[in-house]
Amino acid sequence: MKKISKEQTEILLSTLEKRFSKNPQRHQGLVWSNVQSKLASLPTALWSLHEMERTGGEPDVVDYTSETDTYVFFDCSKESPKERRSLCYDQEALESRKKFKPSGNAVDMAATMGIELLGEDQYLYLQTLGDYDTKTSSWIKTPENMRALGGALFGDRRFGRVFFYHNGAESYYAGRGFRGWISL
Repeated sequence: MKKISKEQTEILLSTLEKRFSKNPQRHQGLVWSNVQSKLASLPTALWSLHEMERTGGEPDVVDYTSETDTYVFFDCSKESPKERRSLCYDQEALESRKKFKPSGNAVDMAATMGIELLGEDQYLYLQTLGDYDTKTSSWIKTPENMRALGGALFGDRRFGRVFFYHNGAESYYAGRGFRGWISL
């Protein structure tokens, strides 16, 4: 099981609480002590949130379902997380590159972190909470039929609106990373 130390847990919880307090528009009506209580019982989720934070994602609560007592965290950094850029989309794309291979791929890095890439609807929802990816872009979970044709989706915000584009899944850029989410 993936766990973080007691000291790392305290630092992470303090960071998450400060972010939660500074951004009430992301989670109206929710109370931090309830979120913290839930997190205390989920060491693997804490590890994933720590990885999101460590790689520059600035995770925060963006949704809650009372019926299942489930909180959803998204990466809420203003730009695509710094330590998750210059990656192609998935392993197949990485293997297809003959020259100048990037250090990894978004899908596998997310899985290793215990999170998933944001889908189109999730990315659009994130953009209702603020202006994100105004200088960068983020890989988006790509439908299998598109991926089977060699493509992958990414999104950004330009000119006051959100755009989705396509690229070859093997492409990578210094300004493109990925945003993730976790439900607990």
